[in-house]
Amino acid sequence: MASGDLMMGMIFLTLTVVGILGNFCLLSSYLCLDFSGCRLRCTDLIIKHLIVANSLFLLFRGIPQSMAALGFRHFISDLGCKLVFYVHRVGRGMSFSSTCLLSVFQAITISPRDSRWAELKVKAPRYTGTCVFLCWILHLLVNIIVPMCVTHNGNNNITKRRDFGYCSGGNDERTVYVINVALLSLPDVLCLGIMPWASGSMVLILYRHKQRFQHLHGNSPSLRSSPESRATNTVLLLVSTFVSLYTLSFSMHVYLGDPQNPSQFLVHLSALTNVCFSALSPFILMSRVVNISRLCFVWIRSRTSPSVLRNM
Repeated sequence: MASGDLMMGMIFLTLTVVGILGNFCLLSSYLCLDFSGCRLRCTDLIIKHLIVANSLFLLFRGIPQSMAALGFRHFISDLGCKLVFYVHRVGRGMSFSSTCLLSVFQAITISPRDSRWAELKVKAPRYTGTCVFLCWILHLLVNIIVPMCVTHNGNNNITKRRDFGYCSGGNDERTVYVINVALLSLPDVLCLGIMPWASGSMVLILYRHKQRFQHLHGNSPSLRSSPESRATNTVLLLVSTFVSLYTLSFSMHVYLGDPQNPSQFLVHLSALTNVCFSALSPFILMSRVVNISRLCFVWIRSRTSPSVLRNM
């Protein structure tokens, strides 16, 4: 095994393990808040599904890619290869859609009551679960074609396929391959179109809020410490990380679309950029859970001891 492959395998394994632990800790924190009786925001439901999607992707893409980079190439059957690719594609797509939904609902949440989104701000919490459910259905249906496009590496009769290390993908017919890629990329393109608009709206709302606050109260640090401002900054950081990593991954994916350029290094690097988002996002969202936990702790204490509110 080459030293470069060993290093790439160790990076994959480290990111996968750290990401799984981070997502598990974040999900456990939300479950504890649920059991404590705290009333969470509608965006917190989206984050829970984002955590599940990230975990699926890390388990079904991070672990197999780590084993492939470490030199284990024929450890999975043809059926297992199709299952692994289907689940990790669903998890990947749902991770992207959840990030998109999170940016949209956060923009609606922080919008002023007198804005054109005022009506949506009232109705948004009721439709959060429906939107998340429809996203799951969309990705479960769209990715049905994935098992038909992948096979295990033990089939030596297949040529002109992209080698992912543990499975092979692509189709011998270029036209069919392009159609499949376009169909699978459609939800991602929609998300990439919506997220910059939602992020720009959040930045504009925060800027106007800051100007209004400074006009009324002068230069005060209170706005910087508001929960809405911190939550929005967290979402903006998450979206920026997503867009940056996705752009890098998409550039390498386009280059890898040519079966005549089967660079294993680029295959691993493209997968690494996708794994990075699923591994880093729980740590970006940790500060949000800490703030919610503090508010819930105060709320619980206020129910058991009314004097807490009088002393705040």
